[in-house]
Amino acid sequence: MVQEPGWTDEAIDDVKRVVYELTGEMGGSVSAEHGIGEEKLSVLGLSRSPAELAAMKAIKLALDPHNLLNPGKVIAM
Repeated sequence: MVQEPGWTDEAIDDVKRVVYELTGEMGGSVSAEHGIGEEKLSVLGLSRSPAELAAMKAIKLALDPHNLLNPGKVIAM
């Protein structure tokens, strides 16, 4: 998590946005884990293209058509 003592939530969000946008521009990812995780789900689009996000949704839908496995935690459906 990016933060310093006394930073407002808005300041933390601003720093995250800048860091994740630069990460995406350099071809990196916002997560090196086995999955994106709930905390970084909202910034996934900063490092993944619309085509990549669409592919992720298509795979999720194909493997879990009823959205039973971790609903809303891997990709918003």
